[in-house]
Amino acid sequence: MKKIIIAIILVVLFITFLSCKAQNQNEETVEESFEATSVKVHEVKKSRISEKLFYTGIIEAWKKINVTPDIGGKIVVIHVNEGDRVEKGQLLAELDTQAVRLQLKQAEAVLAVTESNWKDAKLNMDRMERLRRENAVSEQQYEKIKLAYEASEAQLEQAKAALNLVRHNLNVSLMKAPFSGIVASRNAEVGEVINPMMGGISPSSGVLTLMDFSRVKIKIDISPRDIVRIQKNQRAELRVDACPGQIFEGHVAIVNKAADPLTKKFRIEVWINNPGLVLKPNTFGEVVLEVSTHANALVIPQKAVLENRFVLVAQENVAVRKDVILGLQNSDKVEVIKGLQEGEFVIVEGNFGLEDGANIHIEEVL
Repeated sequence: MKKIIIAIILVVLFITFLSCKAQNQNEETVEESFEATSVKVHEVKKSRISEKLFYTGIIEAWKKINVTPDIGGKIVVIHVNEGDRVEKGQLLAELDTQAVRLQLKQAEAVLAVTESNWKDAKLNMDRMERLRRENAVSEQQYEKIKLAYEASEAQLEQAKAALNLVRHNLNVSLMKAPFSGIVASRNAEVGEVINPMMGGISPSSGVLTLMDFSRVKIKIDISPRDIVRIQKNQRAELRVDACPGQIFEGHVAIVNKAADPLTKKFRIEVWINNPGLVLKPNTFGEVVLEVSTHANALVIPQKAVLENRFVLVAQENVAVRKDVILGLQNSDKVEVIKGLQEGEFVIVEGNFGLEDGANIHIEEVL
């Protein structure tokens, strides 16, 4: 019995010893974890950095026109529908031209009569010139023939003008595409009567709306602080939500040097190429303008900079504070003008709240 009691006591003492040993090991592990903070670092390298300005604007078609005839009349046919691609000079719609064609025949007949009268008056004038040189006619007879010739000449010009006017009316009754593009909308239907001078369908809506958006433009209002950094022909980029990750390139085409009297901002216009017609008019896009670029700058991630004035550098598993002077900045990178050397490793994750001289464990190099 005594041996059993001694054995039990020994087992209890052994278990207690193991428990204390495990507790000491846990305490040591916890202590070590407090002593070394896991961080991620980034190597300081030289690369190109650009400072960018971001604006949101409405994408507009490069060319847009509301197709409207110059004269009134009834629409007899519309040859195209919304979304159709058309070529320059293609017939889009027609007004009723029956009356105009009758006027054309009438004007041609009037012109033929006046041309005949003019030829007869010219023959009389030529004959009278010869007789005058021979002193065979009086001055009164000469003046009478001359006036008749001048009247016939004026009537001929009037007939030609009347014919040209009818031809013009016939031409504008046939509505043709002034440029190649896409039919954006049909604003009228066959049978409707248009009179641009008296109302009805206004010239602002027209029969059709035609757009060319093989190139697009975006108008942006710029603050007085930033307008001095923007120049004509400056490179620009456009990004749209419909095409994530895709960048459309263009340039600043127009820079207004006078501010708007109400907003005190300056209007610029950016042109972007759209060869595949991916960009759609009347949608939103983000314009990115590079206002400054340094090709061989010392660059680090934005998240490495603390309080916009210092960074923490990993040196032999210790975090070392270094004050820095910053240069160009964009949304994710920043240029360091002074305070760092190429090849150093700045802490980019785990640096917030980390003190100068703290022990660190480098988990990953980004």
